[in-house]
Amino acid sequence: MVKTQFGIKDLENLSNVKAHTIRIWEKRYNLLEPDRTDTNIRKYNIENLKKLLNVAYLYHAGHKISKIASLDASEIQVLIQNSINGVDSQYLGNVFKSAMFEFDGDLFDATLEKILKKKSFRETFSEVFVPILNETGILWHSGSIDPSHEHFISEKIKHSIIQFSGKHKKVASERSSTLFALYLPYKEIHEIGLLYANYELVSAGYRTVFLGANIPSDSLKHLLKTKTKVIFITYFTVLPENDNLEKYLLDFQKEILAEGGSELWVLGPKAEKNIKKSKNIILFKDLRQFQEHIEIFPFE
Repeated sequence: MVKTQFGIKDLENLSNVKAHTIRIWEKRYNLLEPDRTDTNIRKYNIENLKKLLNVAYLYHAGHKISKIASLDASEIQVLIQNSINGVDSQYLGNVFKSAMFEFDGDLFDATLEKILKKKSFRETFSEVFVPILNETGILWHSGSIDPSHEHFISEKIKHSIIQFSGKHKKVASERSSTLFALYLPYKEIHEIGLLYANYELVSAGYRTVFLGANIPSDSLKHLLKTKTKVIFITYFTVLPENDNLEKYLLDFQKEILAEGGSELWVLGPKAEKNIKKSKNIILFKDLRQFQEHIEIFPFE
């Protein structure tokens, strides 16, 4: 069953307003009207959550809670619009949260369209989508949101990356014989980072093959039967496990990279680990470092 009621701790996690403060706002200003269980435990619905997200934004923007609490829903929206300077990533992040809780794809699309009038897709991904993904991952694991909510927002972001990869794809240079093959290791399923890496490459004019998730290393050998040079790109989120990272890279080097000029580029949280480096394996600590590298990477 999809989560439609939230405890006060959930609201704290979602809004970054302390539970103690929420209780004070309720008592002093009648800000929210939660239901209560037979044991007098507060239970909040989605409308309570949406209101608190808006109130929290205005409060953190410097407005007095006494003023905010005196406004109705339409007046709160007017105050928000007057408070936003350009495209405010914090507020728009809250709008995406509202879209997530109501499974509102139209609201997601309209909000993204609004952002892209002011920001590039690269800026949107790094400044808005990455924080949302980080936060929803934590909220999912803490039980504050239902897995269906996390899947909804993740899939919308994935589809946006795919859409913009198609829109901004440049014709690969005739001088470029290098092929980029993007894949995730066997049993790794977290694709968003890899999809975004593909977006950066096709936008820069490089040729890519997107193989996707859950690819055994042996399967990658087939690319080398027809291509003289392949840059393999992977994204380590959960796998390989920490104690198996160096073995994975060593085996990859011996089995896939032993001949020719192919390389392996590694992104993701696990690429930040203290892994022994080699001449044909490059570890990127973040997407910015990856972006800078492909900007200077020569067409061959």
